[in-house]
Amino acid sequence: MQAVDVIQGSVLGLWNSILSYLPNVLGASVVFLIGLVIAAVLQTVVEKLVKLLRVDELVGKLEVKQSLEKVGIRLHVGKLLGWIVKWFFVIVALIAATDILGWDQVTVYLRQVVEYIPNVIIAVIILLAGIILANFTRNVVKTTVEAAELASADFLSGIAKWAILLFSFMAALVQLQIAQGLINTLFTGLIAMLALGGGLAFGLGGKDHAARVLDRLRKDLTSEK
Repeated sequence: MQAVDVIQGSVLGLWNSILSYLPNVLGASVVFLIGLVIAAVLQTVVEKLVKLLRVDELVGKLEVKQSLEKVGIRLHVGKLLGWIVKWFFVIVALIAATDILGWDQVTVYLRQVVEYIPNVIIAVIILLAGIILANFTRNVVKTTVEAAELASADFLSGIAKWAILLFSFMAALVQLQIAQGLINTLFTGLIAMLALGGGLAFGLGGKDHAARVLDRLRKDLTSEK
């Protein structure tokens, strides 16, 4: 009889715990469902707004899409921004739901994810700005070299473009806090390599040209004819 009372007491205690916890579950479910609805609505609004502003056409004119398609990435600005907004609010809804349920560790983790999202957005902006600047620089360098009737216009413009792309990629990784020590080491090594290569090229193959440049500079400074 005593064993039956113990079992009955345990079952009743468990049932009371479930009943007392049930409002939290219902509240968390309602909050999460509302968050999903808001996220879906905002995703649609953002996509339509980007389409209305013709942002994709502007990105196409800046040759960003073409550059990304070369590496197998098809960019649609409206869908990208809509996707980011949607999942931002989905995670916010999850944070609210887990907070109601008292899942503190999950809540802390999700908050860290939300705090990390701005780094991702900034890194994407850095990459897009780098692509735009790289294409612009390539066109300027190519036009300038061709106007000066010098050789290797494609080669020099290509170097300028990929140097900016590489720098932008490394800056994006630093923003994402990915292997910062390694990125800093690689960046320092790249600068040292370029400086050494430039110094060797200047010293071994550009003596005469350097002498002419320095002589012209000396004449300009001393007003000699």
